[in-house]
Amino acid sequence: MNISMANSPLSVLTQHYGIGLKSTEEKIERFQKTQSQIDFFEGKKAELKNKHCTTMDEIAEKLELFNNYNDQIDAVKKQFNQEQMMHCMDEAIERGEKIAEAAEKLEPKTAEERREELAKEALGIEDEGGILDELLEDMPEDALQETLDEMLADSMTVREELDEELPEIMEQEKMTQMYLERQYTPIDIKA
Repeated sequence: MNISMANSPLSVLTQHYGIGLKSTEEKIERFQKTQSQIDFFEGKKAELKNKHCTTMDEIAEKLELFNNYNDQIDAVKKQFNQEQMMHCMDEAIERGEKIAEAAEKLEPKTAEERREELAKEALGIEDEGGILDELLEDMPEDALQETLDEMLADSMTVREELDEELPEIMEQEKMTQMYLERQYTPIDIKA
């Protein structure tokens, strides 16, 4: 089992699909460990070719060592194959976790989350530093306090307006959902 990493399917997988996965790194380590063990036993077998035997006992011992090395190579390959099966399961779990995280980010937002986003958008508040932070650093404290008071008053006004508009938005969403449900007609293939 002499496999080069340059042209193996393993290298293609790591280059395109498994970059950054812990399970892929473990797979490469297992592969290298297995290859070194196989190379070790293949080397021992090659050394047996140079060993000269004169008696039947020496020949029997040489044959026994040869068979033992072959058994060791088979055991290493078997262990590698079992570890590969477990690797596939680990990799599937890891990919599933990444997909679950991505799906969690794409979940629809609740009315409260939408309301908060609208309020932040209306106020121009940014999560990460930006133009607003730079402007706040340059403003004197008195002007900053006045602006903050105005923003809080505006925020309350916007929140009240959102609270008034929220039932209408929810009603529109329900009507759209009902419309879409009426448009869907199941097809009975058996009929």
